[in-house]
Amino acid sequence: MDSTIGAALSGLLGTIIALAVVLGLAWVSLRALRKWQDRGLGGRDGAAERQIRFIRALPVGQRERLVLVEAEGELMLVGVTSGSISLLRNWGSGAGAAVVQAEVPAASETIQ
Repeated sequence: MDSTIGAALSGLLGTIIALAVVLGLAWVSLRALRKWQDRGLGGRDGAAERQIRFIRALPVGQRERLVLVEAEGELMLVGVTSGSISLLRNWGSGAGAAVVQAEVPAASETIQ
């Protein structure tokens, strides 16, 4: 009977160790992929600099939404549906946070 319990504990311990190794490898792989992906977005000296940044989304239907995105300093309002994506407004470079705070709430009030 003692050998049965010992075998069961040995098997359980082996399974726990194998699970820990797999989870550790998955964690290391995900961190490496994230660093590798961020490096491709224009960062210098190891510092990741994102060129595209999601700011805000406003649902206007079941599958339709307005999305505010900043890409390389330009602020864009994009309409997203299940079949297409279209640019609705482009504020150009240097628009900054003033457009986000001033014009976006007004635009969302008129859509509703």
